[in-house]
Amino acid sequence: MPVRTVTIADVAKHAGVAVSTVSYVLSGKRSISATTRQRVLDSVRFLGYHPNAGARALASKRANVIALVLPLRAGMNLPVLMQFATSVVTTARLYDHDVLLMTADEGADGLRRVAASALVDGLLLMDVEIHDPRVPLLRELGEPSVLIGFPADPEGLTCVDLDFGRAGAICAEHLSERGHRKIALLGAPGVVYERGTGFAERTLSGFADAARRRGMEAVARPCEESFDEVCGTVKVLLDEHPDLTGLVVHNEAAVGHVLGALRILGRRVPEDVSVVAICPDDVAERTSPALTSVLVPAEEVGSQAVRLLMAKLDGAAVPESTLLEPRLTIRQSTALFTRQEDSQ
Repeated sequence: MPVRTVTIADVAKHAGVAVSTVSYVLSGKRSISATTRQRVLDSVRFLGYHPNAGARALASKRANVIALVLPLRAGMNLPVLMQFATSVVTTARLYDHDVLLMTADEGADGLRRVAASALVDGLLLMDVEIHDPRVPLLRELGEPSVLIGFPADPEGLTCVDLDFGRAGAICAEHLSERGHRKIALLGAPGVVYERGTGFAERTLSGFADAARRRGMEAVARPCEESFDEVCGTVKVLLDEHPDLTGLVVHNEAAVGHVLGALRILGRRVPEDVSVVAICPDDVAERTSPALTSVLVPAEEVGSQAVRLLMAKLDGAAVPESTLLEPRLTIRQSTALFTRQEDSQ
C-alpha cells in the first residue's frame, strides 16, 4: 500500500497546536514562544514532515529555483566549471533554492524559453563574451540576472568576476620584478578568443599593457589542450624567441603539458624559464615544480554571484560591477633572472 503523505495538519494535531502556528514556526514570519516552537519542530522530525515545494512556491510567488547557464562547449575546462557550479549549488541551498542547469549553446532563445515558463526566479550566466548576444535580452527580461563575467558594456547589468585584466598584469609585473625582459603568454584555446570571451580577452590586454609599461618585450599565443599541440606551440615559440625567459600560462588544462614540453626541449624551470599560471590553487600545487600562480577563485565568485542574485530577488540595491582582486602566490616556478652579460 502507498504511504500517506504527512500533512501540516498532522503536525499540528501531533503538537497540539493550530495549523497556523505550525506555518509560522516553519516560515519564521511570526514570533512563537520557544516552548511551542520546539514542540512543533519535534513533531516535524517525529512524523518526517516535508513542506510541499509547490505550496511554498504558490504562497511566496517564487519557484525557489535559479538557472545556471554553463558553458559546456569547446575550449572550456570542465573541472574548473564544476568548481563554479558546485559553489553556486551549495550557496543557493543556503537560500532554500535549487539550481536548474542550462547550457550556453541555447543562447538567447534558451533564456527566453526558461523565463517564459516561470520555472526560475532568476538567472546566472557564465562564459560572458565581450559582445554577448544575450545581453540585450537580459536587459528586457523581468527575471533578475547576474553575469559571471563582463561584456563590453555592463551598464544596467549585474556582473561579478575575478579582475582578469589585473591578473594578467600581475603576472607580467612579477616576471619584470625578477629581471625578465622577454616574456610570453600562452592563453586559452583559439576558439575561446574567436568567440571574444571576456576573461581571455581581458587577461591578454592586462598582460600586454603591463609588459609595455615595464619596457618588456611580450608575445602571446593561443594554446590548445592536448600534449602534442602544447609541445608544438611551445617549440615554435622558443624557436622564434630563443631569448624568452618568462612564461605566463592561462590555460588550466595545458599547465602540466607546458612544463613537460619545456623539459623535453631542454629548458629547466625556473633556472632557464620562469613560469606563472592563472589557475586554481590545486592545479598550481600538484605540478613539479609547484607553480607561482594567480588564483582563479571559482568558489568565491560562484558564491558572490548567488548572493547578489538573492539580494536582487529581495529588492535590495546591488553594485553593477563586482571585481575580485587577484592574489599572487609565489612558489617554486619563478626565479631571479640575470642576463649573461650582467654576470660577466
